[in-house]
Amino acid sequence: MVVQRFFQVFPSPVLRTIVLNVFAKVFSHEALQSYLPKIQQVIQESLRVWSSNPEPINVYRESQRLSFSMAVRVLLGFRVSEEEMKHLFSTFQDFVDNLFSLPIDLPFSGYRKGIRARDTLQKSIEKAILDKPLSQGKDYSDALDVLMESAKENGTELTMQELKESTIELIFAAFATTASASTSLIMQLLRHPQVLERLRDELRTRGLLHNGRLCPESELRLDTVVSLRYLDCVIKEVLRLFTPVSGAYRTAMQTFELDGVQIPKGWSVMYSIRDTHDTSSVFKDVDAFDPDRFSQERGEDKEGRFHYLPFGGGVRSCLGKQLATLFLRLLAIELASTSRFELATRNFPRMITVPVVHPVDGLKVKFYGLDSNQNEIMAKTEELLGATV
Repeated sequence: MVVQRFFQVFPSPVLRTIVLNVFAKVFSHEALQSYLPKIQQVIQESLRVWSSNPEPINVYRESQRLSFSMAVRVLLGFRVSEEEMKHLFSTFQDFVDNLFSLPIDLPFSGYRKGIRARDTLQKSIEKAILDKPLSQGKDYSDALDVLMESAKENGTELTMQELKESTIELIFAAFATTASASTSLIMQLLRHPQVLERLRDELRTRGLLHNGRLCPESELRLDTVVSLRYLDCVIKEVLRLFTPVSGAYRTAMQTFELDGVQIPKGWSVMYSIRDTHDTSSVFKDVDAFDPDRFSQERGEDKEGRFHYLPFGGGVRSCLGKQLATLFLRLLAIELASTSRFELATRNFPRMITVPVVHPVDGLKVKFYGLDSNQNEIMAKTEELLGATV
């Protein structure tokens, strides 16, 4: 595969086992609670930057930047300056843009650009790893901390190359799909202002929103965020209509028959998440954006197995789905409580599905100034992301 020419995906069996154990710890309830205030601050800072821009922003590109920043600063715990972050993001973007290029190693080819970007990225990541503060000096353990500790528990030390490749894998996992879903969320809130208002109503009812801003005394807790039922319905409906990834592959564990066609044991089988959502009989009016279909009263997704699978299904479902949904919930809360935004084009753009779902023009949106706690946001961002990460 072309991807494997750029980097090997957890090449050793020992490292593969370690990574699976790491994910169980990295995405645990306790870990997510420790990430929450830091993710919230990264989102708030990004929205402040978007709002200070006098011109409309490209939401998809800026969501990629936001997702990348979250992965680097929160998930991996790297301490990097804004200039270093810009350089890292630009390099990573070049790497991703050429990831699926034809493996033709000629000057100016996409493959050669991807290789150069990979090498530059690994050098920058090695420096960040070496500069990374020890986990004992921080208020939480990030994914890289857990990865290294788990390796020691298994009686092995990870090489720098293994650490760099694992780091790129973690960034990649949190990058494209989260940016896609974030863009789709913003677009649907623009299309359906009544949904945005109902989100605000829920925040007010729960005492989280007062006079158009998040109540400073109401520090968000993971249990509180998860208990916001209408917010949960909105995120689920965004992911149903605009699942970032079209499908995935699985291996047939035994020979079986599907619609009169025999599938032999050992064959690779691709399933389509998007087609599953579009054709499932449990969803009524499948083309409509209707968050209430996931309400307790209707519960359309509870009518059977594998009708709703934005993160895949079974034991091989996405291990980072809890982190992804937490990120989207926090983004929706901040959009509903601290932002005013409007479409900057005459019509909504057409959506394309390759490599992930996103608007053909990136979605041009004008954001307006945040509320009066803007200075507090900046101070807290420096405190949380500078001192502890």
